Amino acid sequence: MMRIHVINPNSTVSMTAQIGRAAQRAASTGTEIDLVTATGTPVSIEGYADEALAVPAMLAAIRTAEARGAKAHVIACFDDPGLSAAREVAAAPVIGICQAAVQVAVTLAARFSVITTLQRSVPIIEDLVESYGAGRRCRRVRAIDLPVLALDENPEDSYALLVAEIRAARDQDGAEAIVLGCAGMAEMCERLTEETGVPVIDGVTAAVRNAEALIGMGYRTSKLGGYAWPRAKTGGFAPEAA
Repeated sequence: MMRIHVINPNSTVSMTAQIGRAAQRAASTGTEIDLVTATGTPVSIEGYADEALAVPAMLAAIRTAEARGAKAHVIACFDDPGLSAAREVAAAPVIGICQAAVQVAVTLAARFSVITTLQRSVPIIEDLVESYGAGRRCRRVRAIDLPVLALDENPEDSYALLVAEIRAARDQDGAEAIVLGCAGMAEMCERLTEETGVPVIDGVTAAVRNAEALIGMGYRTSKLGGYAWPRAKTGGFAPEAA
């Protein structure tokens, strides 16, 4: 049995349910999705401060999930908050949905664009894509100018905005594929591909499948150097692990 811990770093349960449905659809037979909503975190992650506030609870949830037998972790927020810190505290592979989606995009297309929620997320995602080595191949990061929670509250309006933005990315950016820049968009992915004729990539699906591959190959997070266990300190977050 492959157990994959999928955590929504914000505290909105309805968004976790959406993420869970996407993760379950992506999972192979025999994969168990260990779905968790972070507690005491912002209701949505829209900027650097929200990211920082979400990380401590997320790290604690990852350690707890490992004690339950998780073989991989998926951080289901497109900002990939606390990804490097999570890799320090986890023995199992930790996958951010942005990184996973970008890796799929550069495999499927020579050029792609990302479509996210708010304009304030654009520079965050631009920097992430650059850090993952795909800055030159990403034509543009676009935004539909809706808050994250509006995706759940007004799904049809959100869908219409995404369709229009995908077509603009295709026609104006020369994008050959689209990456959805928010976990709350995951359930719209297949429908968007069918309507626009553009390959649309959802990071939750990409991350779950990546997690299965890493588990199947027997890989774990390296504890040499950058992702070494946190050092034991009085009053610190965690002791060093063996």
